[in-house]
Amino acid sequence: MFSSHSRGPLVVNLVAQLAFGLLAMTICIPSMQEWGALFGAGQGSVQLSFSGFVIAYGALQLLYGPLSDRLGRRRVLLAGLSLAFAGSVLSALSTSLDALIAARVLQGAGAAAGMVIGRALVQDLFDGPERTRVMAWIGMAMGLVPPGAAIIGGLLHVRLGWQAGFVLMAVLALVLIVAAWRGLSPKMLAAPEREPAPHGASAIPNATVTVASGAVPQPPWWRTMQTSYARLAREPVFLLYVGVLSTTSAAFYTFLGGAPLVLGSYGIGPEGVGWYIGAIPVFYIIGNYLTSRLVHRAGEARVMLMGQVLAIGSLLLTAALALAGWHSPLAFALPLTLLGVGHGFLMPTALSGTVGVLPALAGAAAAVAGLLQQGMGAAGGWIVGLVPHRGALNLALLMLAWTLVGALAQWGLWRLRPARGD
Repeated sequence: MFSSHSRGPLVVNLVAQLAFGLLAMTICIPSMQEWGALFGAGQGSVQLSFSGFVIAYGALQLLYGPLSDRLGRRRVLLAGLSLAFAGSVLSALSTSLDALIAARVLQGAGAAAGMVIGRALVQDLFDGPERTRVMAWIGMAMGLVPPGAAIIGGLLHVRLGWQAGFVLMAVLALVLIVAAWRGLSPKMLAAPEREPAPHGASAIPNATVTVASGAVPQPPWWRTMQTSYARLAREPVFLLYVGVLSTTSAAFYTFLGGAPLVLGSYGIGPEGVGWYIGAIPVFYIIGNYLTSRLVHRAGEARVMLMGQVLAIGSLLLTAALALAGWHSPLAFALPLTLLGVGHGFLMPTALSGTVGVLPALAGAAAAVAGLLQQGMGAAGGWIVGLVPHRGALNLALLMLAWTLVGALAQWGLWRLRPARGD
């Protein structure tokens, strides 16, 4: 599909496009501790800047997925990055919390393109267990983003002000636009819409069919999108995979939204938040690495089961330490390292499952998964602002509730596909 010498730069480009949205989401988290005082708003209103980004980040994936199946990956990606650039610039220029929330929504809407199109490209280029391994390696790289972004964001906040993180995101958006234009050319990638149609029929449901008499016109894009999503909605296995994926993401986003508040109650300021937030993502990298090694031998079902056991055990331990009166940053962060490993087992297997149920609809499947991931994550980030966080107990219980719902979805998946991964 592409030459061996171009594989390395292509994978780097792919990871960068995938990571951009997560970087934009988390780089300002340390600053959120002080936005309430800066803009004269309550913590619940400040949390809307996070939830607004996450909602737009998920909702626009629902549009980008089928459009990329139809129009091509690169074209849609360039449009999304342009929106992200505009949102980043407007965020840096905001003088009120309402303006910042609106700019963050625009930034999230643009950043969504990289996530959904990056996932679809993994489906385009890899098959079977190899796809899960690639997802795991991507997860390892992206696991560095939240702690790295929080550390960088905290340092920029202290030295240059809260706007500096958004200026950096605007510059990175421009860099990725150039990378997408030059590195994701049609000649390099055989996009799904350009695959040859076997036996006179399109390999992709929304592709133009070329026959002896000429090209058959495509249906309207909105009808194609409606048909794709209706087809996915009839697949219980797909829905359950998405259930596991979205509740796992919701638990993590609940952590991202609540960790600065918990750490603030322990006396940790913006410059130190990132070091403790790394508890989950760094060990998430380890979990992804172990998944890449175990999935061929143990199978996806067993790897996912191990992930849920670790996640539930980690949160029970965090809650128990809080109830026992261990109120310190380390008592909060250290038990969550097990959650990071568990999520590293769960995410690549669930991601592989969502795009692999109906490969021809990989873009639409990635979009639905992204929407529900970010929608549930936004709900988690918003709920965080409704309860007090003078310690880790309330946050641990919120995260545990999401995790138990995911375990229920995984049980349903096992009931439907008991032989998968055995």
